[in-house]
Amino acid sequence: MNKNNILFSFLLFFTFVAFQISGQNIIPAPIKKIHSNGYFIFKNLNYLKNECKGKEFGNTVNSFIETFQNKTGYQIQKKHFGSATIEILLDQTLLNKEAYRIQIDTNQISISISDVKGLFYAFQSIYQLLPAVRNNAEIKIPCMQIQDQPAFTWRGMHLDVSRHYFSMETIKQYLDLMATYKMNKFHWHLVDDQGWRIEIKKFPKLTQIGAWRVNKNEYWWNDRPQASANEEANYGGYYTQNQIREIIAYAASKQIEVIPEIEMPGHVASAIASYSELSCKQNTQLQMTGGNYTAISSNYCAGNEQVFDFIEAVLKEVFELFPSKYVHVGGDEVDKTSWENCNKCQLRMKTENLKDEEELQSYFMKRIGAYIEQNHKKMIGWDEILQGGLAKGAIVMSWRGEIGGIEAAKMKHNVIMTPGSPCYFDHYQGNASYEPKAFNGFNSLKNVYNYRPIPAQLPDSLHHYVLGAQGNVWSEYIQSTNQLEYMILPRMLALSEVLWGNDTTRKWDEFYNRIQSHFERFDLMGLNYAPINTKIKFETFYKDSALYLNMSSDYPDGQIYFTKDNSMPGLQSVLYEKPILIDSSAQFQTLLFKNNRPMSPIASSQEFVIHKAIGGKVTYNLPISKQYKAEGDISLINGIRGPLETKRNWQGVIKENLNITVELPQMTSISKLALGCLNYYKAWVFLPDSVLYSISKDGKQFESIGNVISEFNSGSDSLFTADFELKLAKSKQAKYIKVEAINRKVCPKGHPGEGQGSWIFTDELIVQ
Repeated sequence: MNKNNILFSFLLFFTFVAFQISGQNIIPAPIKKIHSNGYFIFKNLNYLKNECKGKEFGNTVNSFIETFQNKTGYQIQKKHFGSATIEILLDQTLLNKEAYRIQIDTNQISISISDVKGLFYAFQSIYQLLPAVRNNAEIKIPCMQIQDQPAFTWRGMHLDVSRHYFSMETIKQYLDLMATYKMNKFHWHLVDDQGWRIEIKKFPKLTQIGAWRVNKNEYWWNDRPQASANEEANYGGYYTQNQIREIIAYAASKQIEVIPEIEMPGHVASAIASYSELSCKQNTQLQMTGGNYTAISSNYCAGNEQVFDFIEAVLKEVFELFPSKYVHVGGDEVDKTSWENCNKCQLRMKTENLKDEEELQSYFMKRIGAYIEQNHKKMIGWDEILQGGLAKGAIVMSWRGEIGGIEAAKMKHNVIMTPGSPCYFDHYQGNASYEPKAFNGFNSLKNVYNYRPIPAQLPDSLHHYVLGAQGNVWSEYIQSTNQLEYMILPRMLALSEVLWGNDTTRKWDEFYNRIQSHFERFDLMGLNYAPINTKIKFETFYKDSALYLNMSSDYPDGQIYFTKDNSMPGLQSVLYEKPILIDSSAQFQTLLFKNNRPMSPIASSQEFVIHKAIGGKVTYNLPISKQYKAEGDISLINGIRGPLETKRNWQGVIKENLNITVELPQMTSISKLALGCLNYYKAWVFLPDSVLYSISKDGKQFESIGNVISEFNSGSDSLFTADFELKLAKSKQAKYIKVEAINRKVCPKGHPGEGQGSWIFTDELIVQ
C-alpha cells in the first residue's frame, strides 16, 4: 500500500487504463448472477433516487456519489422525482441485513436493500463491475441481475500490531481492502509480549514503557538478542484513545466491526515490563526484542488479586472505547511453569479447590469472562480457553486445527474457525527459496480457496454455532506495509469468497481466471501482491503392488516438465501427462510452465524412496498433532521424503513420543530400518533422543531389535534431516514393526522456548 499513491479500498477499482469490460470478475462472487443483452451506459449527468431515509443511508450514498465523480469525471445528482438513472429501493422482504439485489437494464440500475449494510455491499459490486478503461470512451457495464447475501456473519481479518506497529494510514488501508471484498470483522491484536499498543489512561507506563523496545530488526525473530539496560528502547508505538476512536469510526463507515484483543493470562511480557508486580516473580525486566524468552516473565500471576483489579480497570477503558459487543482476551500458549512455582498461585488452587494449573487457567478466564458478561460484552478466546472448562457464553476461536472449534460447538458455544492451515497468512504461500522470509508453514491461495469453515465431522444440527472464519496476520516477520500487502494479497480475496459464497458453486479454475483482472488492478495501484504458488504438489498412491506418482500445480493452464538426473527441467524435458510408476528410488526435479515460459526461477525438487513398507498400514498408538498430520495415515510409508519445511510431508508430535505400529503388506525379511526425522531448532523441532524398534509376526508378541540413540548436533542454527538407521547383523522375518521415537519433552536450557513443549517431526519409515 504505497503511501503516495494508494487509493482507499472502494476507490481501488477506478484507475483508468486500458482494460476490457467484464461482469464476471466480482470477488466474492455473487450467489446468483444472470446476464442479459446490452449495456447500461453512464451519462455525463446521472440521477440517483434514494427512497431509504436516515443518516447512515445518506452518508453511504454521498460517499458513493463523491467517489464516482472523483474517479470518472461523471456527475451524479440526487433526484427525488421523475425518472432516475440509479434508484435505491427499500425491500423489507430481504431478511438478511447484508443482502442486496441489483437489476441492471439498458436505461437504469435498481438496487434493492433492507439495510445500509446491503447498500454498501451493493456499491462494492458495482465498483467491481465498472471497467477500468476511460481513454475518453464511454463507461458502460453489462446488463444483469444480481441476487446476493453472505453465507457467514463473521468474515474476519486479524492484524497483529504488537510484533510490528503499523501506522494509522496502514490500518485504514487494511480496512479499505477488507471493505472492498466484503469482510466485516477486524480483529485488532493490540497486546502481546513484544508491545502494548493501546493507551490506558489509568496505567500510563503501559505505553510509556510497554509500547517500546530496543530495535533488533537486523536479526530474525528468534535470533534477536535480549535488550541490555544501556540500550535505548526506540522501536514501537501505540494508538491513543482518540486514534482508536478514529479507526473505529472509519471502520464503521465501511460496515466493519473492530474487535480488540487484550491478551491474557500469558503473552503479557509488555505489561510486566511496565508493572513487574503483575508477575509471579515480580522481578524487574526489560522489554522483549523478539522471540527469546530466557528469564522473561510473560504470565500474569493468577494468585494475585492485584492482577484482577488491573485487568478489570484496563477492560473498563476498553469497553468505553469499543462499541463492539465482542472483546478477545487471548488465552493461548500459557506456559504454566511460573504458576507451578508460585506460592500465591498454589494457594489460589488450594482455596478454589482446583486440581491442576489447567483448572487454574480456567478459573482465571471464567472470572474475567464473568466481568465481561457483567458489562454486556461477549468474550472470545483462542481454543486453549477450553482447557479446564469454558466460561459461560465464551466464543472459541479455533486456531490449532478445527478440533477446538468442534468441541466448543458440541458444548453449544459459538465458534470462529481460524485454523493455522490454511488461515494463517503469515505463513509462506509459495516457494520459500525465493519468498520473503515468513513464519514457517505453507498456505497457498488454492489452499485458502478450498477451505470449508464447517468441518465435515460436525453434525448438521450444530452448524449454526460456526459464525464464520478469519485470516490471521502475525507480524513477527512483517516489518513493512509493503510486506503486509504481500501476505494478505491475494489470500484475503480467496477467504472472502469462502465466507461469502456457496460451497456448491465454488470452482478453483473459475476463481483463478477471475482473479487475474484483480492482479492487473493491483499492478496499476502499485500494490505488492503474491503470485499464485508455482510449487508442484506430489502425491503417491499404491495400486496393484506398485507405487505411482501424481503431480499437479495450482495453475489450471500450466504444464509440468520433469527430470530425474538432477538437471534443470526445460521444454526439452519429459512432460508430465499421467501418473508415473515409481519403481526405484529417485530424485525428481520439476518445473511449471505456462505458454512455454517457466513460472519459477527454481525447480521443485522431491526425493522418493522405494521400500518394503509401502502399501502397508499405520496404526498410531499415541495420537499425532492435528496441526501436522501431512497426508494422513499413509504419510510415513508413502515413499515421499520430507524437505526442509515443517508443513510438507512431516507428521508432528509435541511433548509426547511418536509411537506407531506398521503392518507390512506381507511377511518380510528385514535387514535395515530407518526413521526419517527433522531438526529445526528455531521452530522448536528436535530430533528424538532415541528410536526403539520392535518386530512381530502376529502383531501381538513383539521382539525388541534395537535402540538407535541420537548422536546428532541439534544446535541453535541447525536445520537438517536425519535418518535413525538400524542395521541388523542377520535378517529377521516380520509382518509388523513397532517404532517409538522418544521426545525430549521440553525445549532445552538457553532455547527461546526453554521449558516449553518440544516437537518431533517424522517423514518416512524406510524398511529394507
